[in-house]
Amino acid sequence: MSRPVTSPYHATAPVTLFHDGHCPFCQREVAWLARHPRRERVVLIDIQADDFDAAAWGRSFEAMMGRLHVRDARGAWFVGMDASRALYAVLGYRRLVGLTMLPVLAWCFDRGYVVFARHRVRLGAWWEARRRRREKARREA
Repeated sequence: MSRPVTSPYHATAPVTLFHDGHCPFCQREVAWLARHPRRERVVLIDIQADDFDAAAWGRSFEAMMGRLHVRDARGAWFVGMDASRALYAVLGYRRLVGLTMLPVLAWCFDRGYVVFARHRVRLGAWWEARRRRREKARREA
């Protein structure tokens, strides 16, 4: 996986986060971002919205569904784990981002993200079913 010309560590706010509004993990992250004290540094775009057109952004819908995409204020694109790094960098978590960019850790985080992205729909369905079972058990208790 090649690194972008611009490091996610130096992403410029505001960043535009393209998220899957149907994904339970994305929904939780977006809800957290909406409450974040630096939320003005992030513009949220739901790629599942009826009026979203990936081609208008120079991307394909399939590519955007496959991996997280972030675009910073300068127009630099960050994809996959680098998108997460850019997002967290503009939110003020640069030390954490720096740790995920250390050589051995970067490899682990990058590969972990690929595995997560490949299975996130299935994991999300499992997560939601698990959450519903727990809620039902609490109501019945």
